Amino acid sequence: MFLTISTTGTAARPATDLGYLLHKHPDKAQAFSTSHGTAHVFYPEADAERCTAALLLEIDPVALVRRGRGKGRGGAPDAALAQYVNDRPYAASSLLAVALSNVFSSALRGVCAARPERAAAPLPLRVEVPALPARGGPELVRRLFAPLGWTVTADPVPLDTAFPEWGDSRYVRLLLESERLTLAEALRHLYVLLPVLDDAKHYWVSADEVDKLLRAGEGWLAGHPEQQLITSRYLSRRWSLTRQARERLELVRLAEADDSEVEDIDNAVADETETEEKPTPLAVLRREAILAALGTSGAARVLDLGCGQGQLTQALLKDARYTEIVGVDVSQRALAIASRRLKLDRMGERQAARVKLVQGSLVYTDQRLRGYDAAVLSEVVEHVDLPRLPALEYAVFGHARPRTVVVTTPNAEYNVRWESLPAGHVRHGDHRFEWTREEFRAWAAAVAERYGYEAAFTSVGPDDPEVGPPTQMATFTISSEREAKAA
Repeated sequence: MFLTISTTGTAARPATDLGYLLHKHPDKAQAFSTSHGTAHVFYPEADAERCTAALLLEIDPVALVRRGRGKGRGGAPDAALAQYVNDRPYAASSLLAVALSNVFSSALRGVCAARPERAAAPLPLRVEVPALPARGGPELVRRLFAPLGWTVTADPVPLDTAFPEWGDSRYVRLLLESERLTLAEALRHLYVLLPVLDDAKHYWVSADEVDKLLRAGEGWLAGHPEQQLITSRYLSRRWSLTRQARERLELVRLAEADDSEVEDIDNAVADETETEEKPTPLAVLRREAILAALGTSGAARVLDLGCGQGQLTQALLKDARYTEIVGVDVSQRALAIASRRLKLDRMGERQAARVKLVQGSLVYTDQRLRGYDAAVLSEVVEHVDLPRLPALEYAVFGHARPRTVVVTTPNAEYNVRWESLPAGHVRHGDHRFEWTREEFRAWAAAVAERYGYEAAFTSVGPDDPEVGPPTQMATFTISSEREAKAA
């Protein structure tokens, strides 16, 4: 089982930097024990102009059987001989993917203390896999890798070169080339897609595989056109795990929605004259309205639910009234951007003690979110599928139950005022719905009644006499009547 990764370079940026990125020295051949054999890393070529790293995995068929995988795909027993004589030692599969993640673990995470700028930058990459099982053929290989920025060559391997009339096998010779990807991105693509193409795993797939998939798929899987096939095959067609993964990926798409695209729509001006004073961006007006509502509530400990890239969290941190601020988001990438925005790594100890970023899904209850004074759902609810909205309502209003909840969402009626927005379209491609003022008030009233809150409504942005404001906001507070009864 064999895989090579090559790059090219110059005298200023030698190709041998690949050794730093992989944390494996080009002058050495190294061996690593795995549960099913031995992984070897060596460099067939290594100079300033071109460097190639090879990963060779020697599989012990006896060890593979003894570890409980002496069965065929789907768990059906094979003939006794087939347990020992099969394609596992030769064809790229989940065995190679696991070896790759173990041997190149730091590179997979994009960590390189010696050459951090190289780890973060795209490289000219060439990946070759001589024998790759492809259940779906070369066309599926292209559908999986091409959307990720690869130029794909997938040549079918004949069943027997002496008998071409027998046709092709299910294996391909794979060549991937790109100049747009970092090494970490390339390794994560391989880690996920090798077992997907083989459509089998050599180990039992448990719930933690969902976390592995989402970590490796961060930044690319949520928007991949073959997301459904990838999640299903990677999780061995376990329906409950596949559903969980896809729900979490939907929320990732929500969190990673491009804020600039939304603000471009929000900030559109009907009369575009050069002499007109530039209006305050709607995103700024929203934050000001939210901060005003929180200030009135007297809250000190605040949850920013669906914090995205941390704009509101940053604004809260500037106000000393807020002693604890927790930003919650399902996307690790969004949280990483928020961390950089807040400069958490350079923040003083006292300031850092006031803020925390945590990963979490808003449609599941979370003990970490209980006991806070206030929570904010700013431009979040419209990204949730309507059938999932009751789960979010319970998780926030029923389980976490802060004393104050601030919710903002677009006013669909105002969309006719955006000249750049086609009729009948929502403001962002990821919005599952957009409510009119009546619909929003009806929803807020029902939630307030169900969970013992009172709702007050605020207009955000210019309040058009015909269609209302561009953003509508509801501030929920624990019902004093319900609170008195509880006391």
